[in-house]
Amino acid sequence: MSRNSSNAISLCLIGSGVCAWAFAGRPLVANPDLDVPLNPLGINGSPYGEVFAMAMQGSIETYFHGGMGTGGHRHENANSRAPGTEKIVPAAKSKPSLEQRLEDFLASLNKSSEESTNPKAASEAHRRYLRRQTEDKLRFAYQLDPAHYANYNSLHFFLTEPELGTRPALTPSAAKLAEDTIQYCLKQDNDPRPALTAAAATTNILELMFNDYRGQRPRFSTLQMRQYLNLLDHCIARYVAIARRWEESKNWELLSPQRVAECDERFTFICKIRDAGSETIDNFERKSHAPQASN
Repeated sequence: MSRNSSNAISLCLIGSGVCAWAFAGRPLVANPDLDVPLNPLGINGSPYGEVFAMAMQGSIETYFHGGMGTGGHRHENANSRAPGTEKIVPAAKSKPSLEQRLEDFLASLNKSSEESTNPKAASEAHRRYLRRQTEDKLRFAYQLDPAHYANYNSLHFFLTEPELGTRPALTPSAAKLAEDTIQYCLKQDNDPRPALTAAAATTNILELMFNDYRGQRPRFSTLQMRQYLNLLDHCIARYVAIARRWEESKNWELLSPQRVAECDERFTFICKIRDAGSETIDNFERKSHAPQASN
């Protein structure tokens, strides 16, 4: 068999396979039950995802400040100065080393990437675009590591604040985000920090319930609130248990003192929110059982 005939047969087989794949794959693509979130290389929820989620904090902060109209250092003319002031001549310094000059150059590049060279303030459309970019980046960072305390709370904040969020369905999206976070974090057994994130998500759901209960037609009862209060107690107890195991295994010593202090502060804060939430439910129940004034 000649080489040309062999190549032609190979091309026919490849073409037939492509056609068969396209014909058989169409029902699979159209099946909504098989529509799952993309997770290339299994990064989302992996240790690599945790690292990437932390590395994204700088770019998210830049977009956030720009979207709120408070970001970006203004680039000023080096020769401009306030009237009546003298031009300041820097004192002579020793010539820096090549390594120091390289570090200064890299630092200037990093600073210039966040400088605003436009003398006009950002328009409302531009600020909305930056807020949308912040929201999308927060969601992406959350998907990388759903147990990350700061990323989850930042995304929840964006979804529940109309001045920040750029999508219409705020509260339902925030409630689903909290539920998904609780389910994910309570499956983590080797690290106490996800339990804190689950506890924070539970407090956020309680806050949504409290705001709804204060409305004219509340959808949630105090019984449902107490169910989530019990879930919050479970998250707190889970954190305490895993944290105690970390003390015994010396795993806390593997974290920096700043990270350990963050966990302590968050735990103290969540416990205070828990006590305040319990008191709020008690107040709701007392008001609902109070006798109505007769007309």
